[in-house]
Amino acid sequence: MRKKPQNTTKRLATADTAPVDVMGEILEAVHLRTAIFGQIEFGAPWRLQIPAREYLSFYVIARGNAWLQLPRGQSATKQPAVEIALSTGDAVILPHGSEHEVRDGDKSDVRAISFDYDACPRQPHAARAGGDGPVTSLIIGHFTLGTTPRNALLASLPPAIHLPANAVSASPQLAGLVPLILSESASPGAGGSIVLARLADLLFVHALRYWISTKGQSACGLRAVSDPAIGAALRLMHARPAEPWTVEKLASEVAMSRSAFAARFTELVGEPPLQYLARWRMTLAAQRLREDDGAIAAVAEAVGYGNPVAFSKAFTRLQGVGPGTFRRNARPLGLRVRQQAD
Repeated sequence: MRKKPQNTTKRLATADTAPVDVMGEILEAVHLRTAIFGQIEFGAPWRLQIPAREYLSFYVIARGNAWLQLPRGQSATKQPAVEIALSTGDAVILPHGSEHEVRDGDKSDVRAISFDYDACPRQPHAARAGGDGPVTSLIIGHFTLGTTPRNALLASLPPAIHLPANAVSASPQLAGLVPLILSESASPGAGGSIVLARLADLLFVHALRYWISTKGQSACGLRAVSDPAIGAALRLMHARPAEPWTVEKLASEVAMSRSAFAARFTELVGEPPLQYLARWRMTLAAQRLREDDGAIAAVAEAVGYGNPVAFSKAFTRLQGVGPGTFRRNARPLGLRVRQQAD
């Protein structure tokens, strides 16, 4: 009789010397999911108002012009008010789910249209709103992250990342990506929702690359990944999260003094080394609890906790619920029913 395959917390082993894609691991572990609501045409005058949500909103301008406005102090980074002019072919991503408005190119002061993500159909669709003036066509969507604590490298992102249509020189891949999104949205075929979601995922990754390449030294957080010493330390923590790292040991591995390493890590990443490591371990634990059926003790050991009780306390402190409750809540209903039947 063929044995039933078992899901465990064991993963393919990689050599310590193998390169680690820190940003790729973060985006996979935080459970990034994409929803595209479709292409909406707004006739001037129009003003769209979106409240603060736990979503990473994004817009692609298929036709026309618009203004994006974020009020002062509403972003997670408490930055000043943001105002961005958008035109055909532009894209913009709001990484913190901030309250914002999108309005016509003339900034008409009309009654705002309230846009509720939760009330929208889950499948891409077309809609029309606004007045009888010049039309602006928007592709609207959002990214959701899992309930894991926000990674410091993502938390450091600005309130808005603008990808202008002429951004090809800084990121050549964008030359084909935005037109593909526009084309698929205008004439969706079989599996169109999946295609659009994957294209949006690519848009998010290239937005991060574009922001790093254009902001350089001011790109706090993500800039840490490309820093010779701090990037190496991040790759060590991501490659061997269960290792009993100390600040001294990490500093030694990257040939820095303890104090200089701790100060530079905190400056670039946004939090101290061991705090980052603790959050990353809990992010990995949440990922394993969602995906694997292994015992909680095995999950604890995989992220560096020999004592399951200590792990449960640390996990609850960051997640608000214990590992068992988190696993039950994170699993799809059908999977929960099958597990109970087994």
